[in-house]
Amino acid sequence: MLAEYLKSALATLLVTVDPPGLAPIFLSLTLGMSAQARRQVALRAALIAFGIMAAFGLVGAEVMKMLGISLPAFRIAGGLLLFWIAFEMIFQLRAERKANIAETAVTQDRIRNLAAFPLATPLMAGPGAITATILLAGRAGGSTWAMAILMAVIALVVIACYIIFLAAESFSRLLGVTGNVVLTRLLGVILAALAVQFVIDGVIAVVRP
Repeated sequence: MLAEYLKSALATLLVTVDPPGLAPIFLSLTLGMSAQARRQVALRAALIAFGIMAAFGLVGAEVMKMLGISLPAFRIAGGLLLFWIAFEMIFQLRAERKANIAETAVTQDRIRNLAAFPLATPLMAGPGAITATILLAGRAGGSTWAMAILMAVIALVVIACYIIFLAAESFSRLLGVTGNVVLTRLLGVILAALAVQFVIDGVIAVVRP
């Protein structure tokens, strides 16, 4: 049970956050910075993103209860949202949107809050990642071990982002334009399947209370 949860959580968050897809954006945002400055931006962004996703994983369900939103309803809505993100990834719409967000952020504030916006949010801990985190926390069913696994998975995904940021220049050259496109679309297909599964779980929970 916990092994299946671990695999599901890791696949969902890795695909939703998409660390490889953030590499070229990180490069464009930190263009002209020294290696030390890039490391500082990458570390701060990773810590902020972890804090945001961990907070939603721990208290997101309680906030939903206060708002009167049931978990099945959130699963269906979250699944539809994740499916839209997958659609964007498959048809290269997400990359364009992220690039636009990054360009706007650079125009408004070049360096001062770069790690917080747009790197930590909305690029790393965006709507899709937050939704996936709350859904996975709901699937934990109150299990302390499952929640510990979720926190560990969030940490692993954030660490993966940090490592890729540090190796962004080499990684981007290694994959090339074609490699980046193929990887993004493949991850989009996987995320679409996971999103449909979330919707199915939500519908089953409503039909069979």
